[in-house]
Amino acid sequence: MIAPSVFHSALQVCGINFVAGVPDSLLKEVCACITQCFPAERHVIAANEGAAIGLAIGHYLASNSPALVYMQNSGLGNVVNPIASLADPQVYGIPMLLMVGWRGEMQADGTQIHDEPQHVKQGQMTIAQLEVLDIPYVLIDAQTPDIEKVLKELVSLALTKQGPVALLVRKQTFSSFKLEAKPDVPDLLSREQVIQLLVQNLPENTPIVSTTGMASRELFEYRKINNTGFDHDFLTVGGMGHASQIAVGIAMERTTSKVLCIDGDGAVLMHMGSLAVSARQKNLIHIVINNGAHDSVGGQPTLAKALDLSKIAKDCGYGFVAQVSTEEALLAQLKFAISANTSAFLEVKCKCGARADLGRPDRTPATNKQEFMKFLKSL
Repeated sequence: MIAPSVFHSALQVCGINFVAGVPDSLLKEVCACITQCFPAERHVIAANEGAAIGLAIGHYLASNSPALVYMQNSGLGNVVNPIASLADPQVYGIPMLLMVGWRGEMQADGTQIHDEPQHVKQGQMTIAQLEVLDIPYVLIDAQTPDIEKVLKELVSLALTKQGPVALLVRKQTFSSFKLEAKPDVPDLLSREQVIQLLVQNLPENTPIVSTTGMASRELFEYRKINNTGFDHDFLTVGGMGHASQIAVGIAMERTTSKVLCIDGDGAVLMHMGSLAVSARQKNLIHIVINNGAHDSVGGQPTLAKALDLSKIAKDCGYGFVAQVSTEEALLAQLKFAISANTSAFLEVKCKCGARADLGRPDRTPATNKQEFMKFLKSL
């Protein structure tokens, strides 16, 4: 395996001193090393992958030095526009090094390594995406003998080509690296506790749309343990940042019912402009569980911990807004949100972390869709 500290040293040897990106569970070891080893002003955990490309472009223009941009392969969709319309050699010609975690990897014999359902199509098309964008790439894994040589050759190619190049990273390429533990806030609720309280205190026939990652897993686990059925919930297992707009689309068609969206702070930051649209949907209850971290992919911090998301939501036009951090406040404000004849935004401050034995949905997205649509039709 490649030691993240060795990778960090190789970046420095190659003259890469600025990094931006969106954390990924496959890259969590090296992302943790970057978070810990790069100065804060040299590393930006971006709102989304396209924004990270913009940061890399700006860095190159000001420093004449390429940046590293890291992402999961699902993030390639977010970078198509800024790469094709700005960074490509046929436009501005901006050298940069992309580091892409290959979820749903395709093997040489044409079979696919098992992964979560949202990574099936993404895994199949990853190499084709890089090729259609004309991005040269090198595939690395735990057996890659000299990562410094690989990086030197790629960076040299980026400068010669005057455009992006990529490292495509297989699972278990990097050895373990742990971020220095930060003291948690013991009196805050966990995300799982918040989700349980929400479900237990909603009107019986409330549709729920949950965001990607741990939140959907915890919601599914609650239904499974309590044998309450799965048809009330749409688990947005991919498409980070889009759960609120899915909920709005449902709410526009089911105007006599409240629709609840369980969102995360990282997801909200990724497409924050959607708040201005969501705010206008009177039967939407938008819950944002804010633990200030990309908790599902390694716990890297988000900027949301230092933001007042509820104030931002108020300015975007939500009719009812509250911020809570206790069970009592959550239940009281949820009651108001349910009864309010206006859009509601409830920011819930909670602590990081999840159970080590947290399960994963064992039903297919297609089954989830069919059952959820049948439930919506019954409303």
